[in-house]
Amino acid sequence: MPSQTPPFTIGIEEEYLLVDRETYALVDVPDALIDACKKDLAGKVSPEFLQCQIEIGTGVCATISEAREDLAHLRGTVAKHAADFGFAPIAASCHPFADWKEQPHTDKARYNQLQRDLAGVARRMLICGMHVHVGIPDKDTRIDLVNQLKYFLPHLYALSTSSPYWQGDDTGMNSYRLTVFDNLPRTGLPPQMETWAEFSHIVDTLVHLELIEDASKIWWDLRPSSHFPTIESRICDVAPKMEVTLTLAALTQCLTRMLWRTSQDGQGWPVVQNFMIEENRWRAQRYGTRRSFIDFGRQALIPSAQAVDELLELIAEDAKALECETEVARARDIVAGGTSADHQRAVYARAKEGGADHKTALNAVVQQLIEDFAADL
Repeated sequence: MPSQTPPFTIGIEEEYLLVDRETYALVDVPDALIDACKKDLAGKVSPEFLQCQIEIGTGVCATISEAREDLAHLRGTVAKHAADFGFAPIAASCHPFADWKEQPHTDKARYNQLQRDLAGVARRMLICGMHVHVGIPDKDTRIDLVNQLKYFLPHLYALSTSSPYWQGDDTGMNSYRLTVFDNLPRTGLPPQMETWAEFSHIVDTLVHLELIEDASKIWWDLRPSSHFPTIESRICDVAPKMEVTLTLAALTQCLTRMLWRTSQDGQGWPVVQNFMIEENRWRAQRYGTRRSFIDFGRQALIPSAQAVDELLELIAEDAKALECETEVARARDIVAGGTSADHQRAVYARAKEGGADHKTALNAVVQQLIEDFAADL
């Protein structure tokens, strides 16, 4: 593996849902709102597949502090312009009570083709995620790090869970989002690959058969980016609070650096079969951080708090080097205090205890999500 140190720059993409401040229902993003955001944010904002969604993306950031400044500006600008219409953005992976059958997709060639290709599966895509890019210029190094980093995806996923409700029902899942997303083709954990040439062969075959236009239609939980010199983690639910987003981004950045650093000494992370990692992925999807993780080295279940503590020990040197010790340490607070999914259920329970009916209690959850979006700005 090349010894030249990668930059480990980061970029963050988030998808938001737009809601009416009075009814808490989803609304279509007005063209005027998109235009106003584009005027202030240049190329960092765009429509998404569904008309009720809006997507933002930071620039290339050297540090988490730089990412915080960029992301706060992006979130604040979207919220400011949404307020002019009586609307508000929320950063949750599923709206608590919206019906996907009532949400039209954006009328653009790209999205019309997606609708045709994926049929009813696409129509159910009323979900939002967050993606974290980490700068790795060397292509074969990207593949090597994808192979290693996928082991830790369930840990990141568990910390992010923000989608317990679907169409007004508590699903029992901490993240219902992947239940929907996994119905798409070319999703899930990436396969084990040896080289960039092997990845390119996969992509070229699908492109040659006219099944996809390019690698952007491969939607693995973690992939070499099709457009940037990065690896892209795509597994996380979008986080209602910005500081949680930054913690997840910092963890991703530090884990990538740790795996690269240890690989230089010939101590790469042991290969674990996807079938086994998927067990932890399921546990994260179902329970968030409320239950244990499988430690494959010990062949034992360990509490989430212990798993996170040991992860932070692994990346301590990297967090110091990347100047994000405070951000990664907040992972412990998430485990102790619960994820957004846990908080949403608590808001619902308090509203019900106060005499609210089911719909009013769900409205209280949306109101809390609105407040969470603005909390760190």
